[in-house]
Amino acid sequence: MKLSEIISVLPFYDTATLADNDVEINDIEIDSKKVKPGDLFVCIRGFRVDGHDFAAEAIYNGAGAILTERNLNLFVPTIIVPDTSRALAMITAKFFDFPSAKLPLIGVTGTNGKTTTTYLLETIFNQLQVKTGIIGTIQLKVGNETYPVPNTTPNALFLQKTIRKMKEKNVSVAIMEVSSHALDMGRVYGCDFDIAIFTNLTQDHLDYHKNMDDYLHAKSLLFAQLGNTYDNGRKKFAVINMDDPHYEKLKRSTAQYVIPYGNNHDALVKAKNIRLDITGTSFTLDAPIGNVHVNSKLIGMFNVYNMLAASAAAIAAGVPISIIKSALEIIPGVSGRFEPVQVGQPFATIVDYAHTPDSLENVLQTIKDFAKRNIYVVVGCGGDRDRTKRPLMAAIALKYADYAIFTSDNPRTEDPQVILDDMTQDLTDTHYDVVADRKQAIFQAVYLAKEDDIVLIAGKGHETYQQIGNVKYKFDDREIAKEAILSKGK
Repeated sequence: MKLSEIISVLPFYDTATLADNDVEINDIEIDSKKVKPGDLFVCIRGFRVDGHDFAAEAIYNGAGAILTERNLNLFVPTIIVPDTSRALAMITAKFFDFPSAKLPLIGVTGTNGKTTTTYLLETIFNQLQVKTGIIGTIQLKVGNETYPVPNTTPNALFLQKTIRKMKEKNVSVAIMEVSSHALDMGRVYGCDFDIAIFTNLTQDHLDYHKNMDDYLHAKSLLFAQLGNTYDNGRKKFAVINMDDPHYEKLKRSTAQYVIPYGNNHDALVKAKNIRLDITGTSFTLDAPIGNVHVNSKLIGMFNVYNMLAASAAAIAAGVPISIIKSALEIIPGVSGRFEPVQVGQPFATIVDYAHTPDSLENVLQTIKDFAKRNIYVVVGCGGDRDRTKRPLMAAIALKYADYAIFTSDNPRTEDPQVILDDMTQDLTDTHYDVVADRKQAIFQAVYLAKEDDIVLIAGKGHETYQQIGNVKYKFDDREIAKEAILSKGK
């Protein structure tokens, strides 16, 4: 595509360097090391590095033009704009031919439940024989193909390129986890969402957001970005948890039709006659299109909310309630979400991604309801993240567990002992131990467990690494738990 055509979507720009003729652009890139001959290099200012510092390297690698926020005096066509991040969203949407306008796009935001809700939706649409694509925490999925992702919600370039790829591979519905960081940074600018889902809002990411109001505002942007007009050919919906205390504010943030879900009697999609046990969940799904009884393998009240969120979105998308029921009943679970580790031991071992106070309490509350004997929990907190949630996590662990072992999560560049001190310095209860080495902590919990006890290993879930410093080491809670159980058996 010609450079002039790509930048035609920018209303104002300056040209520091003019070419004799309009250059042909092969691709767009923001990483100077990945630039190939004929690419347009966009200089993005990040938290740690500034892309402007790597423009010369990009040109050395063959960049045919650059998009910047200032004149770098480089001898290639240079387009100067006030904000390259905003411009990136615009030009990538143009370059990849506005892909999100060509297939339905569902966005899921909230502190907890995003991943489970996206995989529930995938199962629902697959039951309808509809090919799906997922962009989320665990991976990128295009049909049955899987790829790694750099962030829960990647940058605008990655998103536009990925949605275009989904369209080319005949994906009919794209489903995306949308983080508060991504909304605040504008990573989803240019994404034309049809359905936006809100799961809940509880304390997290206060290392990034100034306070909870700022965090809520970031989440509300997804609903505001549904637009302010009504197209009968492409209706838009906001699916919002009515039982969350932030419901009214989120409802006011959108001009589109709101589908409230929850256990509130005024909810449009709700669960009745709920029965919870250690083997699964049953309830009556009460919706405007009918009522059905659901027997799900998913466990816990938090999963009832996830199923209601997915069901409400599916109803908005026109899926029959019989298909929704079938999907909710066949899904076995989601990787690292209340995932059992069973290798013949007489006690239960569960791995869960719970890494916020609310999600840890939800999981432990569920376990407490079914526990016959003792509950052991292994939990830590991530480094370089919200410090204020650390004592809350420890207090919740001691509230529900008979014994807690506090350990490292992903310490990143923080001293693991400092993180553990933050967790434990205000504790008055004493039924806990501190074991910085995560493998040793898991082995200790397994060693303590007797018949009918339950061991919860919380915080990392599906992750297959542990980040210490700036290095990611191979580490999978599920594999370590198996190793510990088999070692105990010997």
